Amino acid sequence: MFKDYVSLTKPGIIYGNLIAAASGFFLAAKGNIDWYLLLIMLLATACIVAAGCIVNNYVDRDIDLKMSRTKNRALAQGRVSVASALIMALALGIAGFTLLHIYTTAYAVLFGVIGILVYVGLYTLKYKRNSVYGTLVGSLSGACPPVMGYVSISNGFDVGAAILLLTFCFWQIPHSYAIAICRFDDYKAANIPVLPVKYGVQMARYHMYVYIVAFAIAALLLAERGIVGNVYALIMSLMSIYWIYLVKIGYKVENEKVWGRKLFVFSILIITVFSVLISVDYVNHGQVEIVSLQPSQLAMQS
Repeated sequence: MFKDYVSLTKPGIIYGNLIAAASGFFLAAKGNIDWYLLLIMLLATACIVAAGCIVNNYVDRDIDLKMSRTKNRALAQGRVSVASALIMALALGIAGFTLLHIYTTAYAVLFGVIGILVYVGLYTLKYKRNSVYGTLVGSLSGACPPVMGYVSISNGFDVGAAILLLTFCFWQIPHSYAIAICRFDDYKAANIPVLPVKYGVQMARYHMYVYIVAFAIAALLLAERGIVGNVYALIMSLMSIYWIYLVKIGYKVENEKVWGRKLFVFSILIITVFSVLISVDYVNHGQVEIVSLQPSQLAMQS
């Protein structure tokens, strides 16, 4: 039973979002790490992401039964009651936003609110089942955790935060299309109108080119603005070129699902490398104000 409740929170998604949130935090901190604040921010982010995932599981329990990957989920199979799941989501959401409110900044709370409202309100409830633009809408919610980490330190939405938001938004789209390609039959069975299913894999390739180039440009803006260093710029350039190459060879593959899986794995690799590099290859101009270690001084001005 405990395992079923944990599964509702989608631990894999939480883990990925925590890496992104930590990288934004480290980029803004530029080596002057407040470990207490980092821990609080990560715990709050985990709670908020988990709350959103539980609500997503609740809303999607009917279509989950139609897909081989999700048909055994706890809510879909009735192993966890709807009431219990929603109470859990509410408790986690309250805990997450309370921690952000007390210990971080108003900007972190704002992007936490944007993230969960877009994920639950726009993506899950409106666009996922009804529009090919669901992936575009969902990309905004996926880009909020790294910005939450960043603004927990910077206490302002500056150029670094804006570039992070764009980079993660652009990354999310080819990443999601890759999932849809390798899980094509599942999405088709559930009648989810993702681009590869509704307009074909060929059209998805064209869009992947556009968004990977956009990702590369946004990522390199961090170097152009002097926020990160040359090692970062070189590695991200090479990896972005290889990502485009992987899309290109998709024209000649015999098994598109296997090819989609390769794209998916590489998308995880490149965003992980990106997160690590912005955490360590930063350029310190002494412009970021670090929040004090004292919890009493971390509270926001209401």
